[in-house]
Formats: sequence, structure tokens, C-alpha cells
Amino acid sequence: MSSGNHYGPLSRDEVTALLQHRFDPSPLPEPFRITVTAGDDAGKAYALDGSQPYRVLVGTAEACGLRLSDRTVSRRHVALDPVGRRVRATDLGSTNGTRVNGLLITEAFLEGGEVITVGSTTFRVDLENRRGQVQVSHRTHFGNLIGVSTEMRRLYPLCERLAQSDVPVLLEGEAGTGKELMAEAIHLEGPRGQGPFVVLDCTSVPPNLLELELFGHEAGAFVGAHAARAGVFEQANGGTLLIDEIGDLDPALQLKVLSAIERQEVCPIGGNLMRRLNVRVIASTRRDLDREVQAGRFSEQLLHRLSAARVELPPLRARRGDLPLLVRHFCRELQGDEGNLSPDLLRAWEEYAWPGNVRELRNTLARHLALGELAQIATVSGPEAAQAQFAASGDERDVFERALELPLGEARQEVVAEFERRYVERMLERHGGNVTRAAESAGVARRYFQILKARVARKQSDAQG
Repeated sequence: MSSGNHYGPLSRDEVTALLQHRFDPSPLPEPFRITVTAGDDAGKAYALDGSQPYRVLVGTAEACGLRLSDRTVSRRHVALDPVGRRVRATDLGSTNGTRVNGLLITEAFLEGGEVITVGSTTFRVDLENRRGQVQVSHRTHFGNLIGVSTEMRRLYPLCERLAQSDVPVLLEGEAGTGKELMAEAIHLEGPRGQGPFVVLDCTSVPPNLLELELFGHEAGAFVGAHAARAGVFEQANGGTLLIDEIGDLDPALQLKVLSAIERQEVCPIGGNLMRRLNVRVIASTRRDLDREVQAGRFSEQLLHRLSAARVELPPLRARRGDLPLLVRHFCRELQGDEGNLSPDLLRAWEEYAWPGNVRELRNTLARHLALGELAQIATVSGPEAAQAQFAASGDERDVFERALELPLGEARQEVVAEFERRYVERMLERHGGNVTRAAESAGVARRYFQILKARVARKQSDAQG
């Protein structure tokens, strides 16, 4: 396991400068206490101080942090998580609903002193008079996952412990928050780090082929199966398997995955013998699996098995202070000059909600580094700001002005074509014409970059002809 003193592409001095001058962390969560005041479980209590890796569930299911015996309470009734100086209460589609001070709620923010009723049980949320209970790491990254915000540094100590364990892990969060990077870091910083790290994205494989990808097949198992093929469970033997977007897995396959995790053995399709494994499973999802369980679309047993360790990665909009650090890191990674990004643009980025999270930030930054002012056509600031800020050369301005007079579909095609032309040229120029390095810098496969290069060349040829 690494010592935590490695700073990746940024030097220690650069990180220190960012912390001193550009880092404004969110406040640590206030400590709260949940106490059952009426019902079968009166007297039961739970400390909610922000050190938990995930929101706390209240209900009758085994996976709930505050488990109740009240039969009028749903299995997963309500979720509680500290947000700064308040607690967010979210009803999880319960049968009887959740009431705060007598009012039926879907979501509510609590400040302490509120009374919550679920089924026949009542509990109180109280703000506690204690400080310094929540510990945050001094690390600036965990593996290749970068962040100095309070939201990220709260995760690092937990992830360090998980890396040294062998329990299944469930990573949750919006698309683009870095779940695969977190999974790989947990793998690399643990005792399995020298073993294979295999990723299966459930959204990228046709549903009828997922079982083959998971468990493999024997030769002759079906028409065209001329040779045996190992599934991802076997490929990850001795290492870690990440099942990405497990919430999209068919319910029938969910039970087979559960069996493989619990028994540590699989039987390839067309085979008769079980094969023993030594695989750690990490799963990730953008879905709310508690709601998926309530709706009957996800196996409660599988969720319970994965919930031995449950980590929610925060969205970029909640990671106060991380954007400057990420911009500096990606500029280094993309071999771009941060000085070409105007202060106004950086301020606009810091105020933007980033629905695509860190992935969207990286792609937006790559576009600006490659295209300069032309990238303002598609900037996050919106079309009006783009038109006002556009100050490119005459040829580029002509493309933009001409596009504004066309129907939307044709305008988009013209602008995208110009974007692709300049992007390909810039990447090839930066890497001396080397397609492989240009593709790596662009963050795409070499084959796709070649297709893009050929498309640009064809359009240029058509324009000249």
C-alpha cells in the first residue's frame, strides 16, 4: 500500500499552493443522534456524524443501519445522511410514508429537534454538542482519483481500509464521478494489486450475451463455440472483478452473480463441473438500488451481500475546491497549457453544475485545449455567452456565422465538422503525427481516432472537389 505522499502529476508545492489560495472546503458535517422514542424499539439509538461511507437506512431489512422490528415499517423505509449542518431525510418509496413533525415528506432537511414517524415507530433527530469526531484524510488523491475537498477526503480513510480487506464493495454515484478509478485504486493499493483487474460494463454488452461474458463457455456449447472461453469471473481469478453498472443486470443473472460471489465458483455454459475461484468483487451503479429493490427490479440478497462496504462518490458540484486541482491535473495529462484558459472561463466552470461530473470536465477541457476560442461554440456557458465571447480568426468566425443561418441539424453538422478537423489537426501536431499517442491524449481508442482522421480527410477532399 502506498504511503499517501505521492502527488501524481502535481508536485507537492503545486498542491500546497492550491490548498492555500484556491481551496475553500465544505464544512464538516455536524454530529447528530437518532433516538427511537416510541414503538417496539424504543431506546434504540444511532450516531449520525458524517463518518459513514453512505447514508444510513432506516427499516426492517438486515442492510439497514437503524434496523427496526416494527412490521408496519417498510424494509427500506427512509434514508438519513448528514449534509453540512443539516440531515437530509429521503423517503424510499415506503408503503406508509414518512412524516416529519406530522407532515408527509418525500425529502426534507432537518436541523435537529424534529420528530420522524415511520409506521408505528417514532424517533427524534438531535444535534449533539460535540466536535472533532469526524476525521478526514490529509491525502490529495487515492490512486488516480484526485480531490482535496472535504467530501473526498472523508472517503480516503475508508478506502484505505477497504483496500486491505477482501469484502465485496458497492460503489454508487452519478455517471462520471470516478467509480471505476476508485475500484481500480482499491485493487491496486491492496494485497491483490499484482493480480488481474477485470472490468465488465453491463451496459456495453447485449443482455443475451451477458451470461457468456460473466461465466464463459465450453467448446461446442452452442453453434460457433469452436473453442472454450473464460468469463470475467475466471479472468479475474487471483485479482479483482469490477461489475460496472450492476443495476442494469437482468434479475435472473443477479442471482447467478450472487451465487458466484458467495460460493467462489462458476460453471461455464455447456460445462458440467464447477471451477473454484479466488476473486474479489467490486460493483458500481448510477442507480438508487434501494429504490430498485423496493420496485422488485434488483435482488435484495445481492444488495445485502454487496453492502458489506458501501461507498457513494459525491458529484463534482458538491466537491467544493476540487475543480482547480482537476483542471491543473488534466492540463498536465493532456499536455495543455493552463494559461490558455481565461479567468472568466474558469469562474464559469466553477459555477457550473457539471451533470456529467469529472468526465464532462475532462472532455470540456480537452476541447478547449485543442480548439481554443472555437470551443466556445459548445461551452458550458451557453450559446449566448459563446456568441459574445467568440473571437477567433476570420475563417473560424465565418464557419460560426454561417452555421447560425442554417437549420439546426445542418448547423450542428457544420460546427461539429470544423471542430473535428481542428481537433484532429491539433492532436496530430502536438504528437508529431503519431496516431497512437494522439488517440491516447484524446482519450479515445486508436481505431476510433483513425476513423475520425479519415472522416476529416474525406470531408476536406469533398470540399476541394
